[in-house]
Amino acid sequence: MKNKPRKFDSGAATDVGKVRLVNEDSYLVLPECGVWAVADGMGGHEAGSLASAIVVESLLKIPEPASVTELLTRCRERLVNANQRLLEIADEMGGIVIGATVAALLAWEGYYACVWSGDSRIYLVRQGKIQQLTHDHTEVAELIAEGVLTLEEAQTWPRRNVITKAVGVYHDLELEVAQGVLEKDDIFVICSDGLTTHVADAEILAFARSNPPQGACDALVALTVQRGATDNVTVVVTRYAPLGSTVVFPQSASAMARSEL
Repeated sequence: MKNKPRKFDSGAATDVGKVRLVNEDSYLVLPECGVWAVADGMGGHEAGSLASAIVVESLLKIPEPASVTELLTRCRERLVNANQRLLEIADEMGGIVIGATVAALLAWEGYYACVWSGDSRIYLVRQGKIQQLTHDHTEVAELIAEGVLTLEEAQTWPRRNVITKAVGVYHDLELEVAQGVLEKDDIFVICSDGLTTHVADAEILAFARSNPPQGACDALVALTVQRGATDNVTVVVTRYAPLGSTVVFPQSASAMARSEL
């Protein structure tokens, strides 16, 4: 990895919010190995923070890959291991639920893959437009897709926060994957639902386009807190800038992680 030209500039920010007492979110920024992730824990007391930390720690151990396919395989293996570890801890603690959503961006040699379980999201900002690459694994998202609920009705539906998939909840971990080809100046935004509860996609687009990655993260978290931050909020932003990019980076970012382990 020595003397490799830097192709990504990344930033991250997190906040406990104005309602919760503990920050149960964790994140990972590891551009040297092509891994960025956000995990949002659940389980009550400090179990949620433990769950998200275990998910992030599992991904932190991924070594430099030979290809994005190998990176994806390693990511899946480590998340399966994290799932098993959380199930074992839950049994030791009397059978309580200890889990975490995960949204991981993998990028290597011109390709990317998104791996997720739960309602943490990954957005792609490309050529002035924003696209949600993931879709939420929630009951309300399924009902909207089936035409049972409208977007307006979903805003007040009593079970709108019920998650249908997560790491550590079921013995068979269900992960969804989306893949694509990187383009110069692509911007990826990875976040917990604490952001999207208060900030619209158009606002995410505006901040991601007009700020360097760390500045965008700081601004989005600050806006969420300003609007009440009813949950923990975490944002990771990374820009792809190979040789010839029009993006000018004011600072560089290497490996960063936040967890409670």
